[in-house]
Amino acid sequence: MKPALPLLTALLLVPCATRAEKPTTPLDLGSRRELFVDSFLIDTLTGVSLKLHEPQPAPPMTEPADNLEYGTVIRDGEVYRLYTREARGAKFDGDSREVTRYCESRDGIHWTRPKLGLHEIDGSKENNVILQEKSVCHNFSPFLDTRPGVPAEERFKALAGTILRNPGGGLIAFASGDGIHWRKLSDKPVMSEGAFDSQNVSFWSETEQKYVAYVRTFTAGVSTATEWRLDGLRSVSRATSEDFLHWTKPVPLNPNFTGEHLYTTLTHPYFRAPQIYIALPTRFHPERGSSTDILFMTARGDRPYDRTFREAFIRPGLDPARWGNRSNYAALNVVQTGPAEMSIYTTPFRRFTLRLDGFASAHGGADAGELVTKPFTFAGGELSLNYATSAGGSVRLEIRDAQGQAIPGFALQDHDTLVGDTLDQVVSWKKNRNLTPLAGKVVRLRFVLQEADVFSLQFRETRS
Repeated sequence: MKPALPLLTALLLVPCATRAEKPTTPLDLGSRRELFVDSFLIDTLTGVSLKLHEPQPAPPMTEPADNLEYGTVIRDGEVYRLYTREARGAKFDGDSREVTRYCESRDGIHWTRPKLGLHEIDGSKENNVILQEKSVCHNFSPFLDTRPGVPAEERFKALAGTILRNPGGGLIAFASGDGIHWRKLSDKPVMSEGAFDSQNVSFWSETEQKYVAYVRTFTAGVSTATEWRLDGLRSVSRATSEDFLHWTKPVPLNPNFTGEHLYTTLTHPYFRAPQIYIALPTRFHPERGSSTDILFMTARGDRPYDRTFREAFIRPGLDPARWGNRSNYAALNVVQTGPAEMSIYTTPFRRFTLRLDGFASAHGGADAGELVTKPFTFAGGELSLNYATSAGGSVRLEIRDAQGQAIPGFALQDHDTLVGDTLDQVVSWKKNRNLTPLAGKVVRLRFVLQEADVFSLQFRETRS
């Protein structure tokens, strides 16, 4: 008798609930905002999926900044600060001809190139150059240091430097009080084990309470200040520091799929949920004319990168010029540029937008589906959702106890159905939005979604 292969295949293709790994103890959400960019919150999905959303190209800027070569955009209060390399005919990484330029904006859209008078370039100091030094201008990548108690003169920090053609080189630590005038914190490299031949990013982690760096390495070979032999795929390693001067040995993360080069990672805390690190790596295709596109990954603390989404986040598009080598690099940091908008900047100087928290969503289609969360505790007195539905769609919500039973008064049939599109909607059951009696208790959420996307949720103190 032949095996019933057609029947077996049919059974394997039957849709079923997707179950994520269960935690051994309930999650503690506190009052943090959580995004549906990974399976962190999710226990089961039935007819619901995680959906990656497509950044939308904004109109060309009438007052753009300098072209983004290993660019960084920092929102510092009401000022947007942009840092970018200009190669100026450099023959190799770290060539002395490279400089770092600085631009400013008040809205992230209209930019100025201030005449700073700091360095003479082509016979004039009437320019916006803030650094002119061999090796470090190739990949100078600053950040706004949010560590509590950081000295005013070190409010900004940066790592920069290369090893190739720079004997004894590595990453140099810099600091600045205004983001324009920079000084070295040490003359010697603070990190020397890595390739460093692209943008190496660092930041203060509120979650981990230490400095974190994501640096360029390869999946094979050796790259130190005294030996340089690279093999394998372009990849990333992670190091940490208590003081920004003494770093742990970089640990290879190697999030690459088979044959996948990750040229940069641009890993940084998401400004509305800093426990989630957003990464926008450039995926490099040497076998396809060295073309590139931009991916979306996330990480949480020292855990590996999450690769829930494997497809391109930003494609090259219709412009033939975006299909060549080095044509699609994102700048470091996603920044808010409007009440409901955040922006991603890419080479040569393009801006893409998403709604706040809008990287990805729990998505329900034409047929209603369900998402059930893992058990968790929370702090606060109400629950807010960032969601969107079609005119015929809906979001319905139930709160369950630790055993999975609907809590009286918070069952699905009690929920005030959500229809619309909003960044901040407080949820209610028969007009009751007070969740204070449930704070600190172990609960689950059951979402029923139809033609709807839920981007994020947050428990918080009751607001008027």
